[in-house]
Amino acid sequence: MATATWSFGIGIHSLYITEAILIQAKDADINSLNIIHVAGTKGKGSTCAFIESFLRMHGKRTGFPRRTGLYTSPHLICPEERIRINFKPLSKDLFAKYFFEVCDGLSRGSSDEPESAPRYLQLFALLSFHAFIREKVDVAIYETHHGGEYDATNVIQEPVVTAITPVDEDHVDQLGPSVENIAWHKAGIFKTGASAFSAPQQLMIAEVLQTRAAEKGVALKFVDLDSTLPDNAPQLKPEVLRMNCSLARAVSDAFLKRKAPKKYSSLAFQDVILGIEEFSWPGRFQLIRDGSRTWFLDGAHNKLSIKVAAQWFVETGHELEGQLNISTSYSPVTRILIFSQISDQRDGAAVLECLAKSLYRSGIPMQHVIFTTYEQTQENTSNSISQEATQWNCAP
Repeated sequence: MATATWSFGIGIHSLYITEAILIQAKDADINSLNIIHVAGTKGKGSTCAFIESFLRMHGKRTGFPRRTGLYTSPHLICPEERIRINFKPLSKDLFAKYFFEVCDGLSRGSSDEPESAPRYLQLFALLSFHAFIREKVDVAIYETHHGGEYDATNVIQEPVVTAITPVDEDHVDQLGPSVENIAWHKAGIFKTGASAFSAPQQLMIAEVLQTRAAEKGVALKFVDLDSTLPDNAPQLKPEVLRMNCSLARAVSDAFLKRKAPKKYSSLAFQDVILGIEEFSWPGRFQLIRDGSRTWFLDGAHNKLSIKVAAQWFVETGHELEGQLNISTSYSPVTRILIFSQISDQRDGAAVLECLAKSLYRSGIPMQHVIFTTYEQTQENTSNSISQEATQWNCAP
């Protein structure tokens, strides 16, 4: 069983710098955020969104938590989406205010060495801690960036609950050549004293997670599909979202058991139902109706996610055609595939091949296919803040 570390680019250095420049936020301040920390390869964002939705509905009913904080990445449209209070992204004014407060603290507390400045994701993590402390949230749900052990978010020392979503091959250049290496990194968020949960995993991955949990004295619990969830909720399609929701419910209950007043120490069934109804995670298994058109939007970017997205497209498409009483053999529906794979960190050709095979096996014809490409130029290399390695200049 391989558990060797695979330190990536700014790995240990990244974590060291993040720890070193926590803008005068003491450990006690961060621990007071009552953090739920989530790692994994697939489903981190939607799992975090389900947790937030469940706890927000519980808070509306009982008064705790009064304010939720949610930190996720990447953003879909604007950076403010990464840092949310009661699921609403920070306003542009608050985002700017806290950004310059962080930068002011960094300029007073760090050296002029370029290596000591936070990188893009480090700065966002710092900004989120600062915003949640200032906004006095009662719970902060954190999604890791890529890994876990050396992730910038892993400065969190006393989370209340930790969770691992399904683990698979992704970011292999950063996390290691095997799924066992990747699992080792993901399990780095486990902390002594914190509850730990995981979605079902492949046997070799589960063994790595269990070993790392045992090293921290943590009892890791694997969560199965929750049979009490509503059968026909559109928010729980496809099945992977039902699994993410099941994990989120277990995590939310564990959090409430430890932090909520005793009489409100678990989710009520109405919290679950309303939490599912309120769940929203744009860009992931998203349907948009536009007159007679239906758009299927998904941000799948690795082979396993592509297979699930293709299956969702086929199954949901058949359901919609059935509702319209359209025969698939003589369907007038025109299907247009728009495919974008703009990161040079992944094998776009392999992902595209996986998508093509999945759709071919389904027997669903595509009348038009559009590919978008990303050609890096000197201009967008120097100006874009979407590159993780970009240094932020905090000067006003």
